[in-house]
Amino acid sequence: MSGGNRASMWEGREAEWRNPSSSAPMSDIVEQRLSRRDLLKGLAASTALGGLGTPIEAEAAGPSSLRFTEIPHSLDGRHHVARGYTARPLVRWGDPIVKGAPAFDPKNLTASGQEKQFGYNNDFLAYMPLPRGSNNSEHGLLCVNHEYTNVNLMFPGVRTRGDTARMTREQVDIDLAAHGLSVVEVKKTNGRWDWVRDSKYNRRYTTNGMAYRITGPAAGDKRMRTAADSSGTLALGTLNNCAGGTTPWGTVLSGEEGFNSNFSGDASKTSEAANHRRYDVRASRGDSWGRNYDRFNVEKEPNEPNRFGWVVEYDPYDPRSRPAKRTALGRIKHEGATTFVAPDGRVAVYTGDDERFEYLYRFVTAGRYNPRDRQANMDLLDEGVLSAARFDADGTMTWLPLIFGQGPLTAANGFNSQADVLIETRRAADLVGATPMDRTEDLEPNPVTGRVYAVLTYNERRGAADAPNARERANAANPRPKNPGGHIIEMIPPGGTGARADHTAEKYRWDFFIVAGDPRKPDEGTRYHSGTSAEGWFARPDNIAFDRRGRIWISTDGMDNYAELADGLFAADTSGPGRALSRHFFATPRGAECTGPCFTPDCKTLFVAVQHPAEETGSTFDTPSTRWPDFVDGVPPRPSVVVITRNDGGEIGS
Repeated sequence: MSGGNRASMWEGREAEWRNPSSSAPMSDIVEQRLSRRDLLKGLAASTALGGLGTPIEAEAAGPSSLRFTEIPHSLDGRHHVARGYTARPLVRWGDPIVKGAPAFDPKNLTASGQEKQFGYNNDFLAYMPLPRGSNNSEHGLLCVNHEYTNVNLMFPGVRTRGDTARMTREQVDIDLAAHGLSVVEVKKTNGRWDWVRDSKYNRRYTTNGMAYRITGPAAGDKRMRTAADSSGTLALGTLNNCAGGTTPWGTVLSGEEGFNSNFSGDASKTSEAANHRRYDVRASRGDSWGRNYDRFNVEKEPNEPNRFGWVVEYDPYDPRSRPAKRTALGRIKHEGATTFVAPDGRVAVYTGDDERFEYLYRFVTAGRYNPRDRQANMDLLDEGVLSAARFDADGTMTWLPLIFGQGPLTAANGFNSQADVLIETRRAADLVGATPMDRTEDLEPNPVTGRVYAVLTYNERRGAADAPNARERANAANPRPKNPGGHIIEMIPPGGTGARADHTAEKYRWDFFIVAGDPRKPDEGTRYHSGTSAEGWFARPDNIAFDRRGRIWISTDGMDNYAELADGLFAADTSGPGRALSRHFFATPRGAECTGPCFTPDCKTLFVAVQHPAEETGSTFDTPSTRWPDFVDGVPPRPSVVVITRNDGGEIGS
């Protein structure tokens, strides 16, 4: 997700918002367990709790298994990759991916053209091999989320991202069409990757396009109904799709994140006033959408925001299929929807809420995955139990079920059905006592070890240790006031490693992996492997991915605001002598963030999304701070998917 001080379209308003829950924040409960000075030394005691992992500081500076030469930190208009590798833009905003699409012409954009062209601000990526069920690493489908747009970089004359009053109706329609999802067939031929023109698989899902099925407990509920959909079972389009995941049965999951920013009107005048306030739905840049479409005006359609903030599931292999919004997974600002099959066959889905002091979640299916019958799995995500996480000071964590009628989730607190619990997932998590977190940007299981990693990107509202608001005090878990650098937490299910890990258990153990930021500043309290180089540190972790060896690859968002450095991709071992020894592999051009790292099955190809290049103060269509990746006069910067390969054809990083 876009973040940092070069704020995304909803970011500036979040600073005014507070989670009203009185639950003890993660920072407070860890303070009970560990002193700030002895944060990682204290974790040595965790081995007595069953092997939580070796503390970072206690490790010898052993060698990393990663064999690439690190690149230096930088900040310029180009991308950079480790020596011996090639990084090349593969597909760019505006590329004509659907048959009949016009060629990209930045001064003559049309909504009908954008509906067939690659969307804007590519984020999450999934590589799905062709044919389905194979491990083909040279031919597959690239499935892409498009999170938001930079209209000042898309259109001449629009000065800032918030300058929407200058947008014409046609530009609004182009904006809507640039959101959503793309599916693109990609193939490696004679050692070079390219996307396949006129492929039967290539397609776009946009905000004003196809109607999606609404499934699960909230489907048909009165709070999901609108004038256009009196059944409450069909929602037009998807938007602000950020991180995502894939399923064992070969579908893609896409999280709708910053939906709250796209509505106009006075939400306080509606029947959903309290609900909209909890999700920060209020007039914003959405005024351009609401001015042209009643469904984005909450005074005219108070239930429309309830139809966003879900996990969307779609079948990349079937262009005729209709995506579904799986309401059983809850309504939040979703970051990630990653899966793991438990030993008993049930499937766990992990997802986080990207807001300060919000929560992370796990959904466990009621049914069991059937590897021999794909069709039997296609609605598996409609029934199960959604839970929110509570982290305790003794190194354990508990999953708290969000089930109507249990505990505080009753009519006495305004919940009259499971649909209410899911539409107001945040309030339900407040009441059960979940632990507020520092902006969960990704949540992914390591397929080799079975451990789950939660990425907390940063929280600039974190106060000093003596701050009057207990929820915002700095402490062991967030050792720096304002937590500028973020951190990564490791969660350990019981039952064993790898496939033996029980991702349905009520209780896990947890530990820190890295506390990020600039280690040259002692007062920041960063924690890395002692062998981390001057180039290997990072701040504001965002998305993560794991290669087939179980190594973690960490993308960042906000390094330029943090230390005037480019965002990029860093990698580290998760076990052994190189555990948490992060190394710098790839850097984006200025103004961009690095998102969606994704490997082919053989790990010889790595795809990354370069989002919002030139997103900097004063940067416009006519005078961008970089014209990456085309570097042609008159052509604005273009968010693009970059393909990275090793020059000798070997495995990435090894």
